[in-house]
Amino acid sequence: PVANIDDNMGRIAAVDAAIEPIGYKGQLLGTAFTVRVPQGDNLMFHAAMDLAKPGDVIVIDAGGFTDRAIFGELMATYCKVRGVAGLVVDGAIRDQEALCEMDMPIYAKSTTPNGPYKNGPGEINVPVVIGGRVVRPGDILVGDQDGLIVIPPEQAQEVLEKTRATMEKEAKIMEDILTKGTYI
Repeated sequence: PVANIDDNMGRIAAVDAAIEPIGYKGQLLGTAFTVRVPQGDNLMFHAAMDLAKPGDVIVIDAGGFTDRAIFGELMATYCKVRGVAGLVVDGAIRDQEALCEMDMPIYAKSTTPNGPYKNGPGEINVPVVIGGRVVRPGDILVGDQDGLIVIPPEQAQEVLEKTRATMEKEAKIMEDILTKGTYI
């Protein structure tokens, strides 16, 4: 669970809670393929869709701008067909109902019917800011219904070991609650 991972990363690894999962009930896991776009413009995201590899999570820094959607059903479907593991945008999406029905993790700040411009410029595979957190190309993203965590790859093994230990500890606590009626 993302909450356990965050506990083992100083409780400061999560992106801002305003970036929420859109419909999908599973877990997001993949490496960041970053994109920076001007507010309300998705030209560089079009290029990124063809460059991202299967297992990548396309992470779009749209500056938190929510008046124009960066993508909707068509672009998300194209990414899914290409094997992209998920989409994250610090900005808006559209076609929310269709995206909620899609079997793909998507995180966004808001929804609007207003479509994007395609003027550019933009940048691909540079550090970006998503929900107040710096995300570098290759960072590991993990998400669930609680939110989204960013893990630098050099910390992944240590975080994994600590999180497994936390999960074992919590399983024991849960067992005590259910069988003995005691907490801790």
